Amino acid sequence: MSMTSLGISAGFMVGCCIAAQIARRVSRRLLSQEGIVPVLMNEAIAAAELCACCFELIIVADNFGVATYAIFLFLLTIWWGKVWGDASACPYTHMEDVLEGRTSFKEMALRTWAELMGGCCVYRIVQVFWWLEFAETHKGRAFEECNADLQVSPYVGAAIEGVATLLCRLASKTISVQEPKFSSYIDSFIGTSLVVAAFNFSGGYFNPVLATALKWGCRGHSNLEHIIVYWIGACLGAMLSVPIFKLSIVRRFLLGEEKPKQA
Repeated sequence: MSMTSLGISAGFMVGCCIAAQIARRVSRRLLSQEGIVPVLMNEAIAAAELCACCFELIIVADNFGVATYAIFLFLLTIWWGKVWGDASACPYTHMEDVLEGRTSFKEMALRTWAELMGGCCVYRIVQVFWWLEFAETHKGRAFEECNADLQVSPYVGAAIEGVATLLCRLASKTISVQEPKFSSYIDSFIGTSLVVAAFNFSGGYFNPVLATALKWGCRGHSNLEHIIVYWIGACLGAMLSVPIFKLSIVRRFLLGEEKPKQA
């Protein structure tokens, strides 16, 4: 495939990031910053940005390989970490907050709903872009039947998504505590590496909203199997990270010897 096609894909993803940033600024101007509404809008915008870019990343992976896909994903995750603010575009982070008493079940449910709306609705914009067929790699993709990425049994897939999400969340928690230099780059590198490791088995989504927006109803797994792998697997892995990170043996391993608290 030509580099022109890769450039068009890159341009589309940059355009999505710019559009999302504009939407965030407009939202801040038009909406009161108090209450739940601006929070939900921020989550919806982040999820739309994430899913739009990842739809195009499918094109990149299919035509230019996983290595090129990984480079784009690494750069995108660094950008998202800098501009999303409190948004995560991922429901299990709010589930963790519920477990730790930082948010309510109601807010967790509302944020998840907003993320699903943003992530799923943005496909129509992506579909129109593909339908225009600016790139050779977009030919026939707008109305093509999608195929599932799950290449193993649903239970093995759930275990892969769960364990990888657990490792990813433990790494993020460790980095947030240690605050090393270039922390965002380290976090993005770890996340991207885990995605690549799981890519040929479960797809390496580690995000139920992303998986649902991209692969719900695709040929190759039932809706129940999708829920088992990408919702139950990933969410269980994330929620397990909360008590596991509090274990003294885990904290000693990840954080080293903690300084004793001063009276």
